[in-house]
Amino acid sequence: MSDIAHLGPAELLTPKPAESLAFFHDVLGMEIEHEERRSVYLRGWGDYQPYSLKLTEAPAAGLASLGLRARDAEALERRVEKIEATGLGEGWTDGDRARGRSYRFRDPDGHAFDLYYESERYAPPPELRPSLKNQPQRYVGRGAAVKRLDHVNVLAADVRPNRVFVNETLGYGSTSGSSSTTAPRPAHGCRRRSPPTS
Repeated sequence: MSDIAHLGPAELLTPKPAESLAFFHDVLGMEIEHEERRSVYLRGWGDYQPYSLKLTEAPAAGLASLGLRARDAEALERRVEKIEATGLGEGWTDGDRARGRSYRFRDPDGHAFDLYYESERYAPPPELRPSLKNQPQRYVGRGAAVKRLDHVNVLAADVRPNRVFVNETLGYGSTSGSSSTTAPRPAHGCRRRSPPTS
């Protein structure tokens, strides 16, 4: 069993906050969970954590960080020990909204990640309470009605070091790969298919 339970919230940076918010809210159908200074927290209707995505106004677009939730507190400590041994760890933070302490690190290509375990459970306001008890929020049917973020592709100039890092340090199997040798390739997330046998 992997020490990483699942993908956590992603923080995306945007130089066009109004347009980005309209896209995620109106087109993808995400719910605005909270607004704070330059950031808006959004959620898919099936996410049991309070938010799935944090949009933050910034001069340039990009991925600020990607959350990974550990299976339990002991798994968090095991992974942090492994990460620190690689020299890619940046240290502990107090976490973000509705999340406990987090360990910030970077993958070999430089992408920032926040590894955490403690997380509040989403408590919907009355107008979003579901009729089914096994759903965290009522289905609103707006736009694409994103349920949750459960997959991500992270591009890397050199896939091999990232693949080794996620397999050996983070302890989960990478489903990455591309046969292209010129363009940045997914470091996490895209399944490589075996060539057909004749």
